[in-house]
Order: sequence, then C-alpha cells, then structure tokens
Amino acid sequence: MSNYDPDLSRLFHALADPTRRAILTRLAKMPARVTDLAGPTGLRLPTVMRHLSVLEEAGLIATSKDGRIRTCAIVPEAFDPARTWLDEQRAIWEGRLDRLDAFVMRVMKEREE
Repeated sequence: MSNYDPDLSRLFHALADPTRRAILTRLAKMPARVTDLAGPTGLRLPTVMRHLSVLEEAGLIATSKDGRIRTCAIVPEAFDPARTWLDEQRAIWEGRLDRLDAFVMRVMKEREE
C-alpha cells in the first residue's frame, strides 16, 4: 500500500481527533442517534455533525435517516486499510530490529574472542 494513499490519509485524519475516537468507541457497542452521540461530548450539535461528517467521509461510519432521526453505525471493515498499513510498518521495523540485534550480538561475540 502506498504511503501517500489519500484514503489512508483521510482515515488517519478522522482517527486523529479524540472526540471522533470517542464517537467510534460508542458506535462500536451499537448504532446510535446523533443526539445520543452529541450528549456526552458537551459540544453543540453542529460541531458534532462536522465530526460525524469527517468520520463518514473516511468511510468509518454510515448514517441513515428515518424521518427526523439520523442514526449512525460503525463500518468495521473501513479500518482494514489502517490495519494493513500498520502491519506493513510493524514488519519493516521488526526486520530492522532483528538485523540490529544480530549486529549487536555479532559485535559482542567478536569482543569476547
């Protein structure tokens, strides 16, 4: 995966804000109405709607409207690109650390001799 993937950038941007992460944590339990999501934040409804818009643009949530009630639900598979990127980074760094460990062990062994 490219390090400059705009979708990945949108995803990490959405996850960068603590309010949005709190909303996602709440939605991980069950879908919720916008007003129920806004309550614990202490933010005005338009501000919460902007946060929800960022989450929806990143594909992390889906919203539906029934009359005047808008409900949000988390989209779990939307986290897959971030998970894939993080796994790739972990593999790169584990390889680097393994090589560093091998080098240090080799140097220590040479000093003992």
